Amino acid sequence: MNAHAPYSVAVSDKVFTRTRGRPRGRPTNKPATNVKALERALILLQTVAEADSMSLTDLSQRAGMPASTAHRLLMTLQSFGYLEFDEESQLWTIGVEAFRIGGSFTRRIKVVEAGRPMLRALMEKTGETANMAIADDGDVVFVSQVETHEPIRAFHRPGTRAHMHASGIGKALLAHMDASGLDNWMAKKGLPTYTDNTIADPEALRNEMAAVRERGWAIDNEERTLGMRCVAAPVYNEYGEAIAGISVSGPSVRIPDSALTEYGLLVRQSADDITRSIGGAPPAHR
Repeated sequence: MNAHAPYSVAVSDKVFTRTRGRPRGRPTNKPATNVKALERALILLQTVAEADSMSLTDLSQRAGMPASTAHRLLMTLQSFGYLEFDEESQLWTIGVEAFRIGGSFTRRIKVVEAGRPMLRALMEKTGETANMAIADDGDVVFVSQVETHEPIRAFHRPGTRAHMHASGIGKALLAHMDASGLDNWMAKKGLPTYTDNTIADPEALRNEMAAVRERGWAIDNEERTLGMRCVAAPVYNEYGEAIAGISVSGPSVRIPDSALTEYGLLVRQSADDITRSIGGAPPAHR
């Protein structure tokens, strides 16, 4: 499947020697850039995490590498905040950056699990496929889906990436960027055209984002795939930041203009329910 295509239309039901502290040798400043060095660094990180705190000697022995090699890698991990070194105890421990990244994963799992019942209910209310996606490196990435029972339906394989300006969820998330953030995103990703309906003009996209913020939901009006529509709304964390989005998507003939407001309100309500379930709150300005 094309990793850049957000929609597939399914037409069937299946579709890694001193007792303590630092080594005697002077560590080299040469950066480790090969894959082996990365593997060893990750082994060290995992080893410290499992033991809570460890000396250099214990770490090097358990990871099976020379103390001088381990020390260079530990210092690099320390410089990025993944590990911390206590001069008094001469022990290495997990750093705050590792905690931050782990917390990000936990929040992601939390929102996916919390959103599953809402997605199912949304599919049952609308009769269309319900989706959840997050932003990653300037793209929207689908992480969960509840498919409709209709023989012709939208299908987003988990992990599928889509360009944000041509995706309902992508637009719902883009709308929560400030002006400079949106401009930086456009400069990085561009505005490729997929159909005649794709918004490829920067000013038009800015106007569309203002409209999305005003009503609280976004539309992909056949902007990535002709004949397919999507209505989406953002999910917020405890800081009022849009961390995910949900949508319903399906053929335009089943999501006509007359149904857009109804679906938009339903999707927005479901997104708000997920927000509350994870302890989040919409931004004060909404």
